Amino acid sequence: MIHRPSRAAEIGQWVFLLAVLALGALLASMLADNLARRNLSFGFGFLGARAGFDIPFHLISWSPFDTYARALLVSLLNTMLVAAMSVVTATLLGVLVGIMRLSVNWLLRTIALVFVEFVRNTPQLVQIIFWYVAILQALPPPRQSIVLPGGILLNIRGLGLPDLVMRQGGLFAGSGALAAALLAAGVERIEYPTLTGFNVTGGTQIPPELVALWAGLTIYSTAFIAEIVRGSIEAVPAGQHEAARALGLHPGQLLFLVVLPQAVRLMVPQLNSQYLNIIKSTTLGAAVAYPEIFQIFAGTVMNQSGKEVEIIIIVMAVFLSINLVFSGFMNWYNARVALVQK
Repeated sequence: MIHRPSRAAEIGQWVFLLAVLALGALLASMLADNLARRNLSFGFGFLGARAGFDIPFHLISWSPFDTYARALLVSLLNTMLVAAMSVVTATLLGVLVGIMRLSVNWLLRTIALVFVEFVRNTPQLVQIIFWYVAILQALPPPRQSIVLPGGILLNIRGLGLPDLVMRQGGLFAGSGALAAALLAAGVERIEYPTLTGFNVTGGTQIPPELVALWAGLTIYSTAFIAEIVRGSIEAVPAGQHEAARALGLHPGQLLFLVVLPQAVRLMVPQLNSQYLNIIKSTTLGAAVAYPEIFQIFAGTVMNQSGKEVEIIIIVMAVFLSINLVFSGFMNWYNARVALVQK
């Protein structure tokens, strides 16, 4: 039987809607009056004006002769890059730390507990600045770069990663399964970062500002995701554990084949909120001069154009759109997981 709201409830809903519309109209009128008193016009035509400034890190081509609209796109891609990197790494580390919180090993369990409590109880902005000032700025110059496994170089100018050079009629000079896989993907060779003079050339250079923001967002979110994982695993009925042991599954199989698949159903709604927090927290990159959308568009562009209201509206609309799309995807995935579990 379908429950229909009462007549009084329907009237109340319409009254509330009209009140919201009236409030919106009042705010729009006040905004128009304020702009008129300051002899300012409202519009988005400024997006076609020449920017005239440089963006030090960009995923697509950029020059000072490009428009404010392209500056918005460049900074948006920078925001999405660090958000995606943080979501992936925080999820992987969060699962690891969450499992450690349930370990029978006292040392692992205690290390995970101390990590979670320390990170959750210190401000996220402080952690980001700590990584940038106390860690990355203390690294050696390029000539004394720290060589990490896989040909990765770490120095005060950032992180140098190997890059894949796509094939342009040449042949990949490798052998074995890895060479075959790279050849099928159209990769000619792997270009490693190397020291040339006083600088590092080749490969992909990740600036220290991106590394600091990535590390700060990842570690902070890892602590919260770890608690989500721990709570979800503990919520799986004890009978599932007993049934798996009765079938002769060892602890690893019990965890990855029985417990985690069921715990995912409980994790997804909570992870959705945590992922949205990561996306919104990318605006903290302004503290370390990472050229994300808030630092570039709500900072440099706003100061140059004087279009404070329009720029704030654009930034809010961008984040609202991103979060709604991402939340919609997570809700779809949650429905799929719930359907499989039935």
